[in-house]
Amino acid sequence: MTLEKSNFVDQIRIFCRSGHGGPGKRHFMRNKLTALGGPDGGDGGRGAHIILKGNRNLWTLLHLRYYKNVLAEDGEGGGDNNKTGRFGKDIVIEVPLGTIARDEETGAQEVEILNDGQEVIWMPGGKGGLGNSNFATSTNQAPEYAQPGLPGLEGWKVLELKVLADVGLVGFPNAGKSTLLSVITAAKPKIADYAFTTITPNLGMVEYRDGKSFCIADLPGIIEGAAEGKGLGHRFLRHIERNSILLFLIPADSNDHRKEFDILVSELEQYNAELLHKQFVIAISKSDMLDDELTAAIKKELPEDIPHLFISSVTNKGLTELKDMLWKVLNTPVDPE
Repeated sequence: MTLEKSNFVDQIRIFCRSGHGGPGKRHFMRNKLTALGGPDGGDGGRGAHIILKGNRNLWTLLHLRYYKNVLAEDGEGGGDNNKTGRFGKDIVIEVPLGTIARDEETGAQEVEILNDGQEVIWMPGGKGGLGNSNFATSTNQAPEYAQPGLPGLEGWKVLELKVLADVGLVGFPNAGKSTLLSVITAAKPKIADYAFTTITPNLGMVEYRDGKSFCIADLPGIIEGAAEGKGLGHRFLRHIERNSILLFLIPADSNDHRKEFDILVSELEQYNAELLHKQFVIAISKSDMLDDELTAAIKKELPEDIPHLFISSVTNKGLTELKDMLWKVLNTPVDPE
């Protein structure tokens, strides 16, 4: 399932306002049988909520791109005979899994949607006011007072999508990430021999044994300085925060494999040091061009404490072993230490 450049929207800014609560009613019973009845003013209806709902069939915020204002309905005022006003009709906004809602002014995270069907009241509507029937007492049997409804919430908000995948592919442009994804999943990413072929995340499901599967994301190529915003910068780095495993793809024809790995790790650390607590796996791509001597030399360059293997997306070398390794790491409990 490829997310095409023109259709991939991972951040939007919208103005939202939840509904105002309806006012309570000030009313006294008057009919042909009762000339001076007691208070019977009803309560106002609640203003409409703005609700976020997770939808696993959505992969982008594109459907919200042209929603500049989300204005929820106000609650109706209370009626006589103790009738409660109608509630405002809630607005339900469906978003892809991995969506975070923030307040633009404070930057504070307000809602996080991770599960299909998950519904969270993002901006609650204002409470309806109480009618005057609520204020009758033994000493004040004809209260003239009814509450106004409470206002809803309003403000500029930001919805931000962070791709949900079990494995994130990390590497410099032309490391072979898109090619690997196209071989081990049904995804069809754009592939070409120039930098930044991938400028939006591509997701694919890896079919494993016994009907099991896991999700892998080919993320835009990182370059030195990405943490400072060079290249695709933060737009890329944001999407790796959710991956359980980071698979570092380093091409066999790299001039310095260890240096390339260290640069990638440094960029992640500068962006968010917590990323270093994720599980790392190193794959040397394009290894069909290596002989035993070069393979041994590259092994000596790699960190001893990080699992690694040699693969080739062209000849399928090591791909079964790669799936096995990723599945094993995904299902191995992480030591809290």
